[in-house]
Amino acid sequence: MRIVALEEHYAFPELTRRIDAAAIVRRGFPPPDAPSVRPEIDAKLVDFGETRRKGLDEAGITVQVLSTSGPGADLLPSSEGPALAREINDGLAARIAEHPGRYAGFAHLPLTAPEASADELERTVRKLGFVGAMVNGTTDGKFLDDPMFEPLLARAEALDVPIYIHPGIPPAAVREAYFGGLPGPISTAFARAGWGWHAEVVVHVMRLILSGALDRHPKLQIVIGHLGEGIPAMLGRFEEIFAMATPKFLQRRVQETLLQQVHITTSGFFHHTTFLQLLQTFGADRIMFSVDYPYSSNMAARKFLDEIEVSPADRAKIAHGNADRLLKLKTA
Repeated sequence: MRIVALEEHYAFPELTRRIDAAAIVRRGFPPPDAPSVRPEIDAKLVDFGETRRKGLDEAGITVQVLSTSGPGADLLPSSEGPALAREINDGLAARIAEHPGRYAGFAHLPLTAPEASADELERTVRKLGFVGAMVNGTTDGKFLDDPMFEPLLARAEALDVPIYIHPGIPPAAVREAYFGGLPGPISTAFARAGWGWHAEVVVHVMRLILSGALDRHPKLQIVIGHLGEGIPAMLGRFEEIFAMATPKFLQRRVQETLLQQVHITTSGFFHHTTFLQLLQTFGADRIMFSVDYPYSSNMAARKFLDEIEVSPADRAKIAHGNADRLLKLKTA
């Protein structure tokens, strides 16, 4: 069976080392010269060759859609970010070209320069063959519903490519107020994979809906991971609350917009009960397989895909059909 994995990461540390160390630390990343706490993962992030491909072969994964793992060009001033983003994207395109049909790419964008981000998205799609973009959290504390990002949303819609909204490290004020003051490393874990990341993506998606941004761009498609970041569990609550409180300028109910413009991947969340709730709320046509490599295991993700209780037709949609259609991947 053909299998496409959408939330799979890489890094070019030789390029991101150019980012000012103080900016990296302010954003919540460890200092560039700090000893690695995850050397095995770091080694996998920079590998595009035998080790990565062997892992794909063992799990039976056909195509890996690659996106850069931070820090990145969105930490740089608007005058500097575009050049670094272009270099990162060109580097990824070169790696993809070395292994035709095995890898695809999401663009990395210099989000402090929204017009340049729109141009870079178009360049990567039209000239490099990329299949969309990935955005990692907020940019200077702003979500994509901010008017400054209107050029990017419009360009993605015009190009008919999705934006994958991935969690980012919460801004410093949020980290301190919501997650700070706990013993040892717990605050960091709580702010990131323990909860903060997932809550942030929900806020990001809901702001795009409640601001009217997705109504203004009704053909724009959004992708999120981790079995929906909790949105399936909240869908009924959203419908109840926002039916009363939704501004009259919105053209659709919140649930309608979610089901028409949001796709969800399995990245890193291999829990059957959670998957069943996602399947019941969003349906098989909006679910796509992902691993979250190298932060999650290819083999664990494949085992989950094989075990979910769906029909053969729906398993094929989740494994590759939905991604092939959304990303317009070549299948021959």
